[in-house]
Amino acid sequence: MDPNRFSSSPSGRLIRVGRGETAYWAFVPDLLPPQLSVDWDLARSLSGADRALSELAGVGRTMPNPHLLIGPFVRREAVLSSRIEGTQADIADLYAYEVGQLPLPGLEPAPPESDVREVLNYVRALEYGLKRLATLPVSLRLIRELHERLMADVRGEHATPGEFRSRQNWIGPPNCTLNEASYVPPPVPEMRDALAAFERFLHDAGTYPPLVRLALVHYQFEA
Repeated sequence: MDPNRFSSSPSGRLIRVGRGETAYWAFVPDLLPPQLSVDWDLARSLSGADRALSELAGVGRTMPNPHLLIGPFVRREAVLSSRIEGTQADIADLYAYEVGQLPLPGLEPAPPESDVREVLNYVRALEYGLKRLATLPVSLRLIRELHERLMADVRGEHATPGEFRSRQNWIGPPNCTLNEASYVPPPVPEMRDALAAFERFLHDAGTYPPLVRLALVHYQFEA
């Protein structure tokens, strides 16, 4: 990982891991919560976003069954999220697979069935999570439960699904080394500290507006 890309980050720090030729750089995000200064530009943006969400909620309350929209949006999110991992399936492939009609007539070649299964696992994990929120708050436990369902019967199913990693990983081109990676997340000890602070932040409403909290949670989870 190129340390120059992260050396001036306002949201974390670089650490050197190991010694000699096997040493590498990793990025450790600052623990939540951060100390933020909210300026007027951010305040205006938050006000506009809150207003738009309120309008959307108002439209939803006028619909006889707004939950009918959840299924299509969950599937769209599953398709888009899966593409980040390199899957080739689209929304039509997903619907076709769910009704046992893959490949669709006239739309061959179909994507690999394993790709469509990965997308379907996203759908099942999301739907499970939405139902689980009735009895369990967003937490590390819920994240592990979702991960277990996400990895069922697809690539990576043997890589301890439902558990947080126990060794260093990295993001980069196939077969790249840690030093060639585009991003190296925190080593395991620092990851555990960050996760503990992450869960405390989830359960503490604090003083930040909900949209700011969501942005912080999303960034921290990705980092």
